[in-house]
Amino acid sequence: MENIIVEIMNGYGYLGICLLILIENLFPPIPSEIILTFGGFMTINSNITIVGVIIAATIGSVLGAIALYYIGKILNKDRLIKIVTSKYGKLLRIKPKDIESADKWFDTKGNKTVFFCRFIPVVRSLISIPAGMSEMPLLKFILYTTIGSAIWNTALVCVGAFAGDKKDAILDIIDKASHIILILIIIIFIVGVYIFYHSKKRKKKKN
Repeated sequence: MENIIVEIMNGYGYLGICLLILIENLFPPIPSEIILTFGGFMTINSNITIVGVIIAATIGSVLGAIALYYIGKILNKDRLIKIVTSKYGKLLRIKPKDIESADKWFDTKGNKTVFFCRFIPVVRSLISIPAGMSEMPLLKFILYTTIGSAIWNTALVCVGAFAGDKKDAILDIIDKASHIILILIIIIFIVGVYIFYHSKKRKKKKN
């Protein structure tokens, strides 16, 4: 994968970086950590600049996020409620009021969520879907996505630019850290779901 990334960057420059990051947003398993770090490293040995890589990567991030935002908008709250109340949707054990609660939560916390999730592996792409589903204003979504993406991209590009020959060691550290963060998020999510459903059961027993 690393060779493919380098070839695309060498062949298409900033456009290649923009397209790679756009694809990374649509297909989260492709790691932006590698793309951005290599982009930063290549500023040492080519005519592309750190600022240019950051701008190209941020444009790609925003374009990918907007595509997922509109997917979420198509699969809106009303359609999702229809799905969970259908014959097979009931197997998900999600109730319409759960979706309503999640939508209200996103209405009040959406700005911070979109911003901070840009720093979390995989989640930084997927967060665009609930933003669209909750009909977060597009301009506000673009603003927070751009700011969060620019910070994330700047950090990784600069790491790559200043890593020099140690880029492989840095990539290994970033990759391990990303996996640890993702595992922690999954654990927190599972614990959160467990607590949520058990609190609902307790309320039912009291009633």
